[in-house]
Amino acid sequence: MQNTKLSAGEKFPLIQLTNSTGTKVNLVNAQQSENATGRWSLIIIYRGYHCPICLKYLNNLETYSKRLQALQIDLSVASADTPEQLNKMKEKGLQITCPILTGLTLAQMKLLGLYISDPMNESETDHPFPEPGLFLINPDGETIMIDIANAPFIRPDLEQLVSGLEFSFSKNYPVRGTHPY
Repeated sequence: MQNTKLSAGEKFPLIQLTNSTGTKVNLVNAQQSENATGRWSLIIIYRGYHCPICLKYLNNLETYSKRLQALQIDLSVASADTPEQLNKMKEKGLQITCPILTGLTLAQMKLLGLYISDPMNESETDHPFPEPGLFLINPDGETIMIDIANAPFIRPDLEQLVSGLEFSFSKNYPVRGTHPY
């Protein structure tokens, strides 16, 4: 199975998803209309409403929102869920204040280089879904940090991530992982 990944330093693709009001917005800086808005973006891709680990991770992410805001990083989370499935996740206790986007397509998952899983059974979900991913995009729309997992148990520790971002920003840390293959 061949899987193409985004390269560190390359432009993040323009992807439109649906926000909680039903409006199509750009995945990068979901509050804005352009991909490069002069602010940083942290995008978290989660598996979907069926994943209790995702629910816990996203709710924990909310505790870091003020530190991310202090770094002028806009946070968005996205999945392949439908708006109805997102509502089910909220009923299960999802409590985050950042934009939650739905409708990630197979083509978009592949464009991002995400691992894609099929449901194990009908009670899990009714569509293929992405495994976890994390993307940090700079104000010029370039992908600066990337983390892609093939299972729900492999995700960046949020304290280490945010502390690392604080360090990186204070030291003007360069893009890593750019050595050509």
